[in-house]
Amino acid sequence: MKCEAALLSQVKGFLDPVEGMQLYEIAKKASRLGPCLEIGSYCGKSAVYLGSACLENQGILFSIDHHCGSEEQQPGEEYFDPSLFNYDLFQVDTLNHFRRTISAWGLENTVVPIVARSQIAARAWATPLGLVFIDGGHSYETAFTDYSCWAQHIVPGGYLLIHDIFENPAQGGQAPFQVYQLALASGLFQELPRVKTLGVLQRLNCGQISAGPQA
Repeated sequence: MKCEAALLSQVKGFLDPVEGMQLYEIAKKASRLGPCLEIGSYCGKSAVYLGSACLENQGILFSIDHHCGSEEQQPGEEYFDPSLFNYDLFQVDTLNHFRRTISAWGLENTVVPIVARSQIAARAWATPLGLVFIDGGHSYETAFTDYSCWAQHIVPGGYLLIHDIFENPAQGGQAPFQVYQLALASGLFQELPRVKTLGVLQRLNCGQISAGPQA
């Protein structure tokens, strides 16, 4: 992975390469416990890190995204990218970029795209997971929904990873940090060293995960 950093830098996305390598290292362990799952694919940068690790263990990465862009990626918002706007559909459309990325990295038989909203995909989900990476929308409602829908499927010893953890509101939005705190308060995860804005929690072998109160 390290020698391919220059190629990864050409993939659109907001993931720091140090954070990406941490995703890769954790997914190498997690994919031995069960399939991995990410929420928020965008153009595929995180899927390359996670999927490459899964590939080493002949594992699977489920990659969930509706591919219409998160709240902050819409026209007029801070992270809007005109090159990702589909004028035929008149909406943000990242699916083709994502598919090209997965194909370029030879991950078509490892990464399983799920084109849907997180809570819709979760309705009939029953597969235990070795890892869940939450990096979708950054409103509290969206981040909380992703946590409450998917954390319950993490096996003991598996990992819950949450991106864009900012304790200082001046540095970034607070929703992912609030959900991170909620997960810690559940008593069902142990906190592992954070890598930049990537929060790392490991599932303990006890109890059931409750959704907890909404803010």
